Amino acid sequence: MSYKQRTHTCGELRPTNAGETIILNGWVKSRREFGGILFLDIRDRYGITQVVIDSSSTPELHASLKEVRSEWVVWTAGEARIRENPNANIPTGLVEVLASEVGVINKSTLPPFEIADGILTNEEQRLEYRFLDLRRHDIQQNFLIRSHLTQIAHTFYAEEKFVEIETPILSKSTPEGARDFLVPSRMNKGEFYALPQSPQLFKQLLMVSGYDRYMQIAKVFRDEDLRSDRQPEFTQIDTEMSFVTEDDVLDVTERFVQRAWKEILDIDVKAPFKRMPFVDALNLYGSDKPDLRYGLEFCDATSIGASSDFGVFKDAVAAGGVVKVLNAKGCGSFSRKQTDTLTEHAKRHGAQGLPFLKILDGQIVGSFAKLLTDEEKQSYVTLVGAEDGDLLLFAIGDWERACIALGALRVEIARQTGILDSVAGQFSFHFVTEFPLLEHDAEEDRWVARHHPFTQPMAEDLDKLSTDPNSARAIAYDLVVNGYEVAGGSLRIHQKEIQEKMFELIGMSKEESNAKFGFLLKGLQYGAPPHGGIAFGFDRLVMLLAGTDNIRDVIAFPKTTSGLSLMDGAPSTVSEAQLQELGITTIKKNKE
Repeated sequence: MSYKQRTHTCGELRPTNAGETIILNGWVKSRREFGGILFLDIRDRYGITQVVIDSSSTPELHASLKEVRSEWVVWTAGEARIRENPNANIPTGLVEVLASEVGVINKSTLPPFEIADGILTNEEQRLEYRFLDLRRHDIQQNFLIRSHLTQIAHTFYAEEKFVEIETPILSKSTPEGARDFLVPSRMNKGEFYALPQSPQLFKQLLMVSGYDRYMQIAKVFRDEDLRSDRQPEFTQIDTEMSFVTEDDVLDVTERFVQRAWKEILDIDVKAPFKRMPFVDALNLYGSDKPDLRYGLEFCDATSIGASSDFGVFKDAVAAGGVVKVLNAKGCGSFSRKQTDTLTEHAKRHGAQGLPFLKILDGQIVGSFAKLLTDEEKQSYVTLVGAEDGDLLLFAIGDWERACIALGALRVEIARQTGILDSVAGQFSFHFVTEFPLLEHDAEEDRWVARHHPFTQPMAEDLDKLSTDPNSARAIAYDLVVNGYEVAGGSLRIHQKEIQEKMFELIGMSKEESNAKFGFLLKGLQYGAPPHGGIAFGFDRLVMLLAGTDNIRDVIAFPKTTSGLSLMDGAPSTVSEAQLQELGITTIKKNKE
């Protein structure tokens, strides 16, 4: 097979190229024919150029192209000229190529969907034919952003004197959080490697080794339930630093974000970013990753509820719970059906129900208004600054659960009222800090680490590890952008005694902690420096920079929410011979 290699890309030509001999290589995006003139739009990742074949001047060439259709790969040679009918929608729209030669490099079967931006094709079909979906210009732009961000990360952290070091992909299984993906060992039958959930332990040991500043763009794996912003395998910009404070880590993080947003979107991001303690984030917004592009903050009505004649509120407070209220501005006109929908939404996020009040034509009505005195009604109105036409939504009970339920309603109200649409294209950056060190796992009846068990407790809370672990706080921090957690990190425990105490708190015996983490404990005995770091969710960063809300749009070959790769059929069964070689037997379940 022979063809003429391109002299220009399909997105390159401008009026200054008029009169030049041009050779293009690419895919046929579309074919049109009018009055003996054939128009082929040729596409590559750089753009689209219109090619003209005139039957009056090149009849044989025109006749030879009768079979050419969309997605055929072709080359063409001819002279660039100014278009009589410009296309203002594309950068090459002032120029076209009058073809003297066109050759077919490869034919294409009729695609199952049109290769065009903004198509509404079923996502499963797009993922099955991902190699075609990736030809779309809008998807390709996402990967140009991804590539650009990769280069920025390498350059920025090199300038900051970080050393790039690769850590193992096959490592020891030390599950403490999400499930590990396990890899059987052929040479050591019955034993398994794990794919890394994070390079966490290795980067801490690199600090023990004296490398001072480490960075890696790392592939990591977590066997957890999926959603639109989560995948079983994903990429992190992973960093660690020695002899640093929290301020040092956050300062480098802010400057990296500033560089990325400036170079990719030409947006000047102001620093320092707002810092919000975890307790404030829950109290005001019902989330540890609140979207601060809009308000809708909560108020605490616990004191009003405590003295209320409304038994549901009074009993909840007496049992140690809270009463939280959200003023949904302008939503007093919501119908019964709409408030029922909000109630179901609240229940899905842990609420028992959704008491509400409305202010309509100066009257305060609602699901429990008849059980309140006029004074109580006015107290709630005054507390939240409500006006005529507003809707007051209440959550009661356990503090964290009530906040989270109301936080879910906050986002839903913003979606239903168009607030989210009005802030599209804006960016809000802040850190959530002072996370709880531990949380209680009711099913296992034990403490578990809120982030991970290598997180340093706040100095003033060290004594609480023995007396009141529930109230101990961590030197941990998350970077939140538009309601997405895009980075998370902490200062790490660098003293063996504290690390052993942490393992003890989460229910590990000395034998178990040594079996799982003995290599870390050993490393901490040999002069471990104070250290800390942060890891960016690289895919989420790209998702935000690209302006999409689906992480699959920025991963070349993603999995579905069921963990399936529809294109190549992974995961799949393997032969019995492969299993025998690994010393593994599978159990077939009865389908009934």
